[in-house]
Amino acid sequence: MVTVRQARPDDHEAVAEFTRDTWPERGGDYVPDVFPKWVAGDGPDQRTFVAVDGDPVGVCQSVLVSGHEAWAQGMRVAPDHRDAGVGRRLNDAVFDWAADRGATVCRNMVFDWNPPGMAASRAFGYDPGPALRAVHPEPDPDPGYDPGGFEVVADPDAAWTCWTRSDARDHLSGLAMDIDESWAVAELTRDRLVRTADETALFAVRDDRTRAVGYRVRKCDRETDNGTTRWAEYGLGAWHDPAAARALLAALARDAAAVDAERTRVFVPEATRPISDAAGAGVEVGERAMFIFEADLTGR
Repeated sequence: MVTVRQARPDDHEAVAEFTRDTWPERGGDYVPDVFPKWVAGDGPDQRTFVAVDGDPVGVCQSVLVSGHEAWAQGMRVAPDHRDAGVGRRLNDAVFDWAADRGATVCRNMVFDWNPPGMAASRAFGYDPGPALRAVHPEPDPDPGYDPGGFEVVADPDAAWTCWTRSDARDHLSGLAMDIDESWAVAELTRDRLVRTADETALFAVRDDRTRAVGYRVRKCDRETDNGTTRWAEYGLGAWHDPAAARALLAALARDAAAVDAERTRVFVPEATRPISDAAGAGVEVGERAMFIFEADLTGR
């Protein structure tokens, strides 16, 4: 009989065995590499679960990204245990753990190339949410598409005013990338913008009013087949018009160059206007959309 429990360090070998080749056509899975860090980091705000049938046959993690928001990630089930209710048991454990700690909503993210993940999310009780896509301005101390005439300031109040009036906020249901948990989204608040101004980097683009906002969530080195690549990742790109888009993307390109990044990732709404604005600036547009799903936990 399959049971679900908190993961332990000695589960790593079994988890790595059934997750290593989850997506061989996409270079494999990240779970074998991060699982030891997940288990070591478990505590009041994070829990890694395994489903066990003798040995571990499933894994999933939940993280609290605020006092009322949970994030679920890394749902994997061994091939010989799929379509047997293992994923649902793991998901129920995630929901119960999060609800017990005060979360009223749990979200996850599924890439557009993963229809089975979308189907499972809906079957487990998630509703469709907003979608994002990444754009990739090249790090450059002097980007040629900067229109000039704008001032870029690290002003949380100006950034908050811009965000609350933006189409991006509507498209994203008030969500943006979290500044602590990689690849997670959370409600963007003024306090989070204050944190980015203090801890990472905040960009409010203005002339007679504030027309664009963005922030850096992290800079990090990622291993590839060709060595290590330094990335600068920006949790939001939101703007009111194409000129403001160019000014913001240019500011992010300069910031990326200043932190010696080789690549960037800027998350924007999966919508025609922001994607075409970035393309019109000559900025690389990512090939894949990311779909957010969310579940109401108030009844648990």
